[in-house]
Amino acid sequence: MFSSRFDEQRPWRHGSPADFAVLGGCLVMCFAIAALGAAVTMPEIPTWYAGLQKPWFNPPNWVFGPVWTVLYAMIAVALWRLMRAPPHPLKPQAMTLHGLQLLANVSWSFAFFAGHNPAAALVLILVLIGALVAAMRTGRTIDPLANWLLAPYLAWVSFAAILNAAILVLNR
Repeated sequence: MFSSRFDEQRPWRHGSPADFAVLGGCLVMCFAIAALGAAVTMPEIPTWYAGLQKPWFNPPNWVFGPVWTVLYAMIAVALWRLMRAPPHPLKPQAMTLHGLQLLANVSWSFAFFAGHNPAAALVLILVLIGALVAAMRTGRTIDPLANWLLAPYLAWVSFAAILNAAILVLNR
Protein backbone atom coordinates (compact mmCIF):
# COMPACT_ATOMS: atom_id res chain seq x y z
CA MET A 1 0.00 0.00 0.00
CA PHE A 2 2.84 2.38 0.82
CA SER A 3 5.96 2.58 -1.31
CA SER A 4 9.50 2.28 -0.05
CA ARG A 5 10.49 5.08 -2.42
CA PHE A 6 10.13 7.37 0.60
CA ASP A 7 13.45 5.90 1.70
CA GLU A 8 15.14 6.60 -1.62
CA GLN A 9 13.67 9.96 -2.57
CA ARG A 10 12.55 11.46 0.71
CA PRO A 11 12.31 15.22 0.05
CA TRP A 12 12.10 16.23 3.70
CA ARG A 13 14.40 16.52 6.68
CA HIS A 14 13.20 15.86 10.21
CA GLY A 15 11.51 18.99 11.50
CA SER A 16 11.28 20.68 8.07
CA PRO A 17 8.03 22.13 6.69
CA ALA A 18 7.87 19.23 4.23
CA ASP A 19 8.19 16.79 7.13
CA PHE A 20 5.19 18.38 8.80
CA ALA A 21 3.33 18.35 5.48
CA VAL A 22 3.79 14.56 5.45
CA LEU A 23 2.42 14.45 9.00
CA GLY A 24 -0.55 16.47 7.77
CA GLY A 25 -1.06 13.98 4.95
CA CYS A 26 -1.02 11.07 7.40
CA LEU A 27 -3.57 12.86 9.59
CA VAL A 28 -5.81 13.65 6.61
CA MET A 29 -5.66 10.07 5.37
CA CYS A 30 -6.42 8.55 8.79
CA PHE A 31 -9.25 10.96 9.50
CA ALA A 32 -10.70 10.42 6.01
CA ILE A 33 -10.84 6.70 6.83
CA ALA A 34 -12.43 7.57 10.17
CA ALA A 35 -14.99 9.78 8.41
CA LEU A 36 -15.86 6.99 5.99
CA GLY A 37 -16.46 4.62 8.90
CA ALA A 38 -18.47 7.26 10.75
CA ALA A 39 -20.62 7.90 7.68
CA VAL A 40 -21.95 4.35 7.78
CA THR A 41 -22.00 4.14 11.59
CA MET A 42 -23.78 7.32 12.67
CA PRO A 43 -27.12 6.71 10.92
CA GLU A 44 -27.34 3.27 12.54
CA ILE A 45 -26.72 4.38 16.15
CA PRO A 46 -30.26 5.67 16.89
CA THR A 47 -31.96 2.96 14.85
CA TRP A 48 -30.50 -0.52 14.37
CA TYR A 49 -27.78 -0.30 17.04
CA ALA A 50 -30.20 1.15 19.61
CA GLY A 51 -32.40 -1.93 19.20
CA LEU A 52 -29.61 -4.43 19.91
CA GLN A 53 -29.16 -6.16 23.25
CA LYS A 54 -25.79 -5.09 24.64
CA PRO A 55 -23.66 -6.48 27.45
CA TRP A 56 -23.37 -4.73 30.79
CA PHE A 57 -19.87 -3.48 29.92
CA ASN A 58 -20.98 -1.65 26.76
CA PRO A 59 -19.73 1.95 27.07
CA PRO A 60 -22.16 4.83 26.56
CA ASN A 61 -22.36 5.94 22.92
CA TRP A 62 -20.68 9.30 23.63
CA VAL A 63 -17.42 7.51 24.61
CA PHE A 64 -16.70 6.14 21.15
CA GLY A 65 -16.18 9.47 19.32
CA PRO A 66 -13.49 10.91 21.61
CA VAL A 67 -11.70 7.57 21.95
CA TRP A 68 -11.58 7.00 18.18
CA THR A 69 -10.46 10.59 17.56
CA VAL A 70 -7.44 10.14 19.84
CA LEU A 71 -6.70 6.69 18.42
CA TYR A 72 -6.79 7.84 14.79
CA ALA A 73 -4.46 10.73 15.65
CA MET A 74 -2.06 8.25 17.28
CA ILE A 75 -2.28 5.93 14.25
CA ALA A 76 -1.45 8.86 11.96
CA VAL A 77 1.56 9.89 14.06
CA ALA A 78 2.77 6.28 14.20
CA LEU A 79 2.52 6.02 10.41
CA TRP A 80 4.33 9.36 10.00
CA ARG A 81 7.13 8.25 12.29
CA LEU A 82 7.43 4.99 10.38
CA MET A 83 7.56 6.85 7.06
CA ARG A 84 10.32 9.16 8.26
CA ALA A 85 12.41 6.41 9.84
CA PRO A 86 15.69 5.52 8.15
CA PRO A 87 15.68 2.76 5.53
CA HIS A 88 15.05 -0.68 6.97
CA PRO A 89 14.45 -4.02 5.22
CA LEU A 90 11.10 -4.51 7.03
CA LYS A 91 9.82 -0.99 6.43
CA PRO A 92 7.77 -1.73 3.26
CA GLN A 93 6.15 -4.70 5.02
CA ALA A 94 5.38 -2.64 8.13
CA MET A 95 3.80 0.12 6.06
CA THR A 96 1.75 -2.40 4.07
CA LEU A 97 0.50 -3.93 7.33
CA HIS A 98 -0.49 -0.44 8.52
CA GLY A 99 -2.54 -0.06 5.37
CA LEU A 100 -4.12 -3.48 5.84
CA GLN A 101 -5.16 -2.76 9.41
CA LEU A 102 -6.73 0.55 8.34
CA LEU A 103 -8.65 -1.26 5.59
CA ALA A 104 -9.82 -3.92 8.05
CA ASN A 105 -10.84 -1.17 10.47
CA VAL A 106 -13.13 0.63 8.03
CA SER A 107 -14.41 -2.70 6.67
CA TRP A 108 -15.58 -3.56 10.18
CA SER A 109 -17.83 -0.48 10.22
CA PHE A 110 -19.38 -1.53 6.93
CA ALA A 111 -19.98 -5.10 8.09
CA PHE A 112 -21.28 -4.27 11.57
CA PHE A 113 -23.26 -1.08 11.01
CA ALA A 114 -24.09 -0.89 7.31
CA GLY A 115 -24.42 -4.66 6.89
CA HIS A 116 -26.06 -5.32 10.27
CA ASN A 117 -23.82 -8.38 10.45
CA PRO A 118 -22.04 -8.79 13.80
CA ALA A 119 -20.74 -12.25 12.75
CA ALA A 120 -18.92 -10.91 9.68
CA ALA A 121 -17.76 -7.93 11.73
CA LEU A 122 -16.27 -10.28 14.32
CA VAL A 123 -14.24 -12.01 11.61
CA LEU A 124 -13.04 -8.62 10.32
CA ILE A 125 -12.08 -7.37 13.77
CA LEU A 126 -10.00 -10.52 14.28
CA VAL A 127 -8.30 -9.79 10.93
CA LEU A 128 -7.75 -6.23 12.16
CA ILE A 129 -6.16 -7.47 15.38
CA GLY A 130 -3.94 -9.85 13.43
CA ALA A 131 -2.83 -7.13 11.01
CA LEU A 132 -2.22 -4.70 13.87
CA VAL A 133 -0.15 -7.21 15.85
CA ALA A 134 1.84 -8.03 12.71
CA ALA A 135 2.38 -4.31 12.01
CA MET A 136 3.58 -3.80 15.57
CA ARG A 137 5.92 -6.81 15.46
CA THR A 138 7.35 -5.68 12.14
CA GLY A 139 7.64 -2.04 13.15
CA ARG A 140 9.10 -2.42 16.62
CA THR A 141 12.72 -2.37 15.42
CA ILE A 142 12.09 0.40 12.88
CA ASP A 143 10.66 2.95 15.32
CA PRO A 144 9.85 1.78 18.86
CA LEU A 145 7.86 4.93 19.68
CA ALA A 146 5.66 4.50 16.61
CA ASN A 147 5.10 0.96 17.79
CA TRP A 148 4.04 2.07 21.28
CA LEU A 149 1.67 4.64 19.81
CA LEU A 150 -0.34 1.70 18.47
CA ALA A 151 -0.63 -0.09 21.85
CA PRO A 152 -3.76 1.80 23.03
CA TYR A 153 -5.34 1.11 19.65
CA LEU A 154 -4.67 -2.62 20.05
CA ALA A 155 -6.16 -2.53 23.56
CA TRP A 156 -9.29 -0.71 22.37
CA VAL A 157 -9.79 -2.95 19.34
CA SER A 158 -9.36 -6.03 21.54
CA PHE A 159 -12.05 -4.67 23.85
CA ALA A 160 -14.21 -3.94 20.80
CA ALA A 161 -13.79 -7.55 19.66
CA ILE A 162 -15.09 -8.78 23.02
CA LEU A 163 -17.97 -6.32 22.78
CA ASN A 164 -18.71 -7.43 19.20
CA ALA A 165 -18.72 -11.09 20.28
CA ALA A 166 -21.05 -10.35 23.21
CA ILE A 167 -23.47 -8.47 20.94
CA LEU A 168 -23.40 -11.39 18.53
CA VAL A 169 -24.27 -13.87 21.29
CA LEU A 170 -26.96 -11.65 22.85
CA ASN A 171 -28.70 -11.03 19.51
CA ARG A 172 -28.89 -14.49 17.95
